[in-house]
Amino acid sequence: MIVKRFRLVALGTAVISVLCAVDASAADIARQRDEGWTLTVAPYLWASGIKGESGVFGSPPQDVDVSFSDVLHHLKFGFMGLTEARNGPFTISTDIVYAKLDANIGTPKGILASNIDATVSTFMGTALGGYSVYYQDGTNFDLVAGARLWSVDNSFDFHGGVLDGRSASDGDTWVDPVIGAKFKADVGNWIYLAGWGLVGGFGAGSKSMWDVMGGAGYQFNDKMSMFVGYRAVHDNYSHDGFVNKLTQQGPILGLTYQFSPAHPG
Repeated sequence: MIVKRFRLVALGTAVISVLCAVDASAADIARQRDEGWTLTVAPYLWASGIKGESGVFGSPPQDVDVSFSDVLHHLKFGFMGLTEARNGPFTISTDIVYAKLDANIGTPKGILASNIDATVSTFMGTALGGYSVYYQDGTNFDLVAGARLWSVDNSFDFHGGVLDGRSASDGDTWVDPVIGAKFKADVGNWIYLAGWGLVGGFGAGSKSMWDVMGGAGYQFNDKMSMFVGYRAVHDNYSHDGFVNKLTQQGPILGLTYQFSPAHPG
């Protein structure tokens, strides 16, 4: 719903102005619907560090404080990207973050094991449907709802000592309901602002979770742009001795490409 403030000179003028605004808004949304679906694809790099508490095998949670340089040092594979399909005020979006890290951990005594090969795989996939409550002049404000799938797998291979040749793993997979809002606003000179705020969990999966992002982009043309910003994600989940109470945050850099599936050129 588009809200405009008018200085009322006369009741008749106000009524005519409101009717014209409603008619223009309806025509604008109808025109945007007629344009059909557009698809935006955006691979990105999220240079995040990790802080919080993590626990496996029912042991007391341990403090975690890992910088992005440490994450990058142990990173074996990673992928981050989002998509958005829009038809007028209606949107369907996805966001995927996957990372696999390897580390070799030395033990102080070497009795149970002389060293441990650890592999940590994390997946965060989000699917949202949305509707623009404001959608005009290159600006949109969307209300969204959906779900986020989390999956964490910690695997350990023991070498030397009593546990030589043995393996163990712990982790979990869970789903959080998610609600929130997204926005994008053109500010002129091919520059735009964008961001989102999401909350979820509500005890259905995680006890609580939130995800906030904001930044600015530059539109090279009607299809391609570059975006820089900052993102922070928090999750508080525990189940059957597995604890994942972590906050990831850091700068984000992405490239976006927008096209119409009906007219990809």
